[in-house]
Amino acid sequence: MPDATWPYLDAHQSRTHEPTPYEDKLAATLEEVFTEDGHELTDVIRGLNARQVHAPDGAPWTEESFRAEMHRLGA
Repeated sequence: MPDATWPYLDAHQSRTHEPTPYEDKLAATLEEVFTEDGHELTDVIRGLNARQVHAPDGAPWTEESFRAEMHRLGA
């Protein structure tokens, strides 16, 4: 067990607002994709598109749109 003085990250300490329904759905789907499909960017894009969880503009994900959205969300 780590020493109580170790720095740690509370998963919610950097949030500026409660997650939106879109953010909750994206997070849950990403967890599913990582578990079932893989961790490579191509796996993530393919997994999101196969599950029909689209980019914010409603279009299928591309590597560029995924990177831009992760940047926007602060990931």
